Amino acid sequence: MTRLLYRLGRGCAAHPWRVLAGWLLVFATVFTLAGTVGGPTQENWDVPGARAQHGIDLLRQHVPGAGNATARVVLHGDRPVAPADLTTLTHRLATMPHAATVSEPRLSTDGDTAVLEVGYDVPVTDPELFGKIGALDSAVEPMKDAGYQVELNGDVPENATSPMQGRGELIGIIAALLILLFAFGSVVSAGLPIGSALVGLGVGAGGLTVLAGLTDVSTMAPTVATMVGLGVGIDYALLLVTRHAEFLRAGFTPVEAAGRATATAGRSVVFAAGTVLVSLMGLRLAGLPTYTSFGFATAIAVVGVAAASLTVVPVLCRLAGRRVLPRGVRRERTRSREPFTARWAARVGRRPLPWAIGAALVMVMLALPVLDLRTWPGDPGDQSQSVTTRRAHDLIAAEFGVGANTDYTVVAGPSVSDAGVEQAHAAVAALPGVAEVGPVTASPDGALHVFRVVPRFGDSDARTGGLVADIRAELPSGVELTGRTPYFSDITGMLGARLWIVIAFVVSVSMLLLAMVFRSVLLPVKAAAMNLLSVAASYGVMVAVFQWGWGAGLLGVDHSFPVSAWMPVLIFAVLFGLSMDYEVFLLSRVRERWLDSGDARGSVVAGLTDTGRVISAAAAIMVAVFLGFASEVDWTVKQLGIGMAVAVFLDATLVRMVLVPATMSLLGRWNWWLPAWLDRLLPTVSVEDDPAELEEPVRA
Repeated sequence: MTRLLYRLGRGCAAHPWRVLAGWLLVFATVFTLAGTVGGPTQENWDVPGARAQHGIDLLRQHVPGAGNATARVVLHGDRPVAPADLTTLTHRLATMPHAATVSEPRLSTDGDTAVLEVGYDVPVTDPELFGKIGALDSAVEPMKDAGYQVELNGDVPENATSPMQGRGELIGIIAALLILLFAFGSVVSAGLPIGSALVGLGVGAGGLTVLAGLTDVSTMAPTVATMVGLGVGIDYALLLVTRHAEFLRAGFTPVEAAGRATATAGRSVVFAAGTVLVSLMGLRLAGLPTYTSFGFATAIAVVGVAAASLTVVPVLCRLAGRRVLPRGVRRERTRSREPFTARWAARVGRRPLPWAIGAALVMVMLALPVLDLRTWPGDPGDQSQSVTTRRAHDLIAAEFGVGANTDYTVVAGPSVSDAGVEQAHAAVAALPGVAEVGPVTASPDGALHVFRVVPRFGDSDARTGGLVADIRAELPSGVELTGRTPYFSDITGMLGARLWIVIAFVVSVSMLLLAMVFRSVLLPVKAAAMNLLSVAASYGVMVAVFQWGWGAGLLGVDHSFPVSAWMPVLIFAVLFGLSMDYEVFLLSRVRERWLDSGDARGSVVAGLTDTGRVISAAAAIMVAVFLGFASEVDWTVKQLGIGMAVAVFLDATLVRMVLVPATMSLLGRWNWWLPAWLDRLLPTVSVEDDPAELEEPVRA
């Protein structure tokens, strides 16, 4: 790999305009494919493994429009709602595109609030419906003009009223420029990584469009792909630029420096990208189509930015010449003071045990709230009060009871007798958690019998899972409990069980890759343990902020609620890969110093000195990007941003700057212990070794 990467980097630097022309051709090809076979993002929320899915499939087979999109219109006034206004509103809703049914208005006890439910003839994921409420807004506009408060709820409004504002990407790019400029003292060095990352993201965006034309891709997938791709793309390019600058300072020409930087740091980029891809592929084991699309979409972005780093960075470094170096270095001014990272690593190395114990205790304390972790996919009542779905939720809860916002439906199949249906109806009504049971209705073909269940509490209540289990325990064979709430309860249980499968796969494969590269047993185990500790601390902070409400007001959250069930698996897969990036960057330089000197403790100090500034700058950029996403309105995106920002911050500070040097100093030569039999068994993959096979150095 050394010679191949050297030739790639040197060739790109020697022929910059050919490389740029090649990237233009790649752009043209990818976007031509995107325009011909590509398609829009589209959700696929069917989960065959969920028990509630069977009930949904039965309804779709026998009840026209059942299992498709829904919307609720809540009409509220300071006087009883006029029947004529309800008639007008019903007619306008019924004439909307794809509107199949409009329910009879349900009036509150005092008559000042009415709820109408619209059923559509297509699923909410249909491109003509998903994220679009223009028809609903037009239909209810006369009611607003008549003085009513009109709020919207249900599938269609919930997926259209909290659009992404794009703050994360903008904040991340601006923060990256400022951080890199401050850290490296060169406008060129600050701009190169961002330029390379944007090139890779551009190609990745085209590739994602092609993927969306071939399979269903979640509408959230581009957000996750951009978040991760921007971060790792800057990381990879920054690593290459830093190594290129080192070779320039050593006297090599820009072309030769580019080749050597790609041969050394480029191997770290290849391996780090590989560990991220392993983590992303672990998302497929979660068993949900949405996660599969997250994994593939983000993998496309990671491959794009890695390819751009290995080819575009050498080109830009060649064109920039010695302007990559800070002005003081170009003018041969040198700093006499030892870098902060060197002083810090030496301080930790002198007394490693207290530092290791202190950092570990802080991480464990932050992780402790995870013992109280409770998850739920989502609830409109958890959104900001600035969103119409939250206001509709609150109106329904106040006028009809909190359980009126839920959706429990009992479906009796063709094999169930009338007596069996009545028995199930009576048994469910007698349960203590049930507030009301609706009348039994038959499907148009008479094959199914259906009735609705209203609980005494809301969706995200801790008692929901127990009530779902209690209802199912009362249902005879052939009768299913379905609806949004049981469906989400099933997904929550599935994700909780699958999380351990994802963790086992990602951790084991990552440890194997680290053992192959660094020829050690203890280092992969230590790296996996520390990365898991970072993720656990991130979960703990999310519980404290969102579930316990500590400081939630600073994020615009007005009450506590469970952590999104989508978060644990997604955050683990993404963050474990990102943490391994930093681990590879640091350990590769430590190993290089170890092979040169044989000094176990000195190699740790030297390795941290070489990479500390790069890792710190890269992590600061990542944190800024993720905090930018935490500023979005949607609470799920907020949780994703906070969780990832906390984990990266802890990983780059307590883990990488304290726990790693402390534990490696304690272990000494045992860091590099590998049994002879395992050494023979494992393939050898070198990262960041001296490129001895390269041609004779060409110096300026």
